[in-house]
Amino acid sequence: MFSGIIAAVGRITQLTPREVGYRLHVDGGALKLDDVALGDSIAHNGVCLTVVDKEGNTFAVDVSPETLSCTVGLDAPGPVNLEKALRLSDVIGGHLVSGHVDGVGEVLRFDPVGDNRLLEIRAPRDIAKFVARKGSIVVDGTSLTTNEVNGTDFTINLIPHTLENTTLNRLQPGSKVNLEVDLIARYCERLLSAERDL
Repeated sequence: MFSGIIAAVGRITQLTPREVGYRLHVDGGALKLDDVALGDSIAHNGVCLTVVDKEGNTFAVDVSPETLSCTVGLDAPGPVNLEKALRLSDVIGGHLVSGHVDGVGEVLRFDPVGDNRLLEIRAPRDIAKFVARKGSIVVDGTSLTTNEVNGTDFTINLIPHTLENTTLNRLQPGSKVNLEVDLIARYCERLLSAERDL
């Protein structure tokens, strides 16, 4: 589990092809890796991946074809939002996040509003029903609160701190982003549909 509070912006430095998928080599940037062991989970742009190698401030994770087919941002060198998995003693500053991407959204607007940015995203139709006004949403691993929801489109206000400490400052219309909907909404929908289907 994660909280969606980005700890550092790292960088994918190299992709090594495997029999299936890739091994990503990641420079952790400001992420402290002294307490990270092989087998631990780190979220990369909201995607939970397992550490398979570590040396100094760099580490490696393997990415399967399935993960590559339903996410963005893990198939080329470049910046990546990083968060280590939560421990039971950690403060949850965002909301509970699984690290399992539900779909890929498209940025429609990224407009300045003073020193903030108004971000508008179109969600895939099958997950749009889980996005609620003033609800929680994860965008590229970052826990955010929605402002308005209109069909499949929703808006978010990004404050300067978020812009300075995540990769979201690189967005522009047409950018693709990983989305994870709120866990509670997902389980409520399942409970309601199971009642109908049983």
